[in-house]
Formats: sequence, structure tokens, C-alpha cells
Amino acid sequence: MEGEHQASSFFERFASAVAKATGTSTAFVLALLAVIIWALTGPFFGYSESWQLVINTGTTIVTFLMVFVIQKAQNKESKSVQLKLNELIAATKGASNRLVAAETLTEEELDILYKHYCAMAELTQKATDLRKSHSVEEAIKDTADKLKEEAANGSAKPV
Repeated sequence: MEGEHQASSFFERFASAVAKATGTSTAFVLALLAVIIWALTGPFFGYSESWQLVINTGTTIVTFLMVFVIQKAQNKESKSVQLKLNELIAATKGASNRLVAAETLTEEELDILYKHYCAMAELTQKATDLRKSHSVEEAIKDTADKLKEEAANGSAKPV
């Protein structure tokens, strides 16, 4: 178990370092130079199949390995951002804690929430005080109150 943790920790550090290093201008220039050198050696090797195979194999291997390294680094970054957002939600008075684990929702559930927040944003824009925002609970209560009022006045519209 400890060996697995060390391997995971090593890969995590490695993935972060590689993702950071490959996202630099220097890394791009080095990759570009490798392609230019390869292209310039074409006449020397007679543009042979072996010469073409070198770049094809090299780029395929690098791409294949980079997918895993970048995904590992991205997963860590994504989890970190989620935790920071969760902390902001938890610390904000009036904010709904329903979204703390939003990343576990299905695509359909996320679409429903997205439409809900679009509607809530539209309501907020129509408010006289544009600085006033609503938590999910406030929006639900306000909507329920509005529907009750419309029903009492006989002006409720069928949904």
C-alpha cells in the first residue's frame, strides 16, 4: 500500500512538472526545432519511409504519453478548483449548499440546474435593485410566492 502511494505521489509530481514544462514557450520552440531538424534531414535520408517513420513514431509516442500526464495534472487542478468553490459556497451567507457536489450530477441534472440559474439571472436583471442576488432557496420561495399570488388573482398561466 505504501509503495502504491509513493508511486502515485511520484506520478502526481511528475505529471505536474511535465504539464508545467510543456506549457512553456521553450517547450514549443524545442518541439518546433525538432520538426525543422527532421525536415532538413529529409534530403540526406532520401525522404525514405524510415525517415518518415521517425517523426510519425516519435509524435505518436509523445502524444500518447502526454494524454495521461496532462489528464492527471488536469484532474488535480479541477479538484483543487472545486474545493475552492465549495469553500466559497460554504462561506457565503445565503448561498445554497446544494451545489457543493455538483460535479457528481448527471449531464441532464446539470442542464436542469443551468436553465434554473438562467431563469434566476433573468429575474435578478428585472429586479429594481440589480445588486440583489438570490440563493436557490430564495428564488424557489419567491417563485412559489409569485405563483400563489397569481393563482389568488386568477392570472396564473398554464405551464
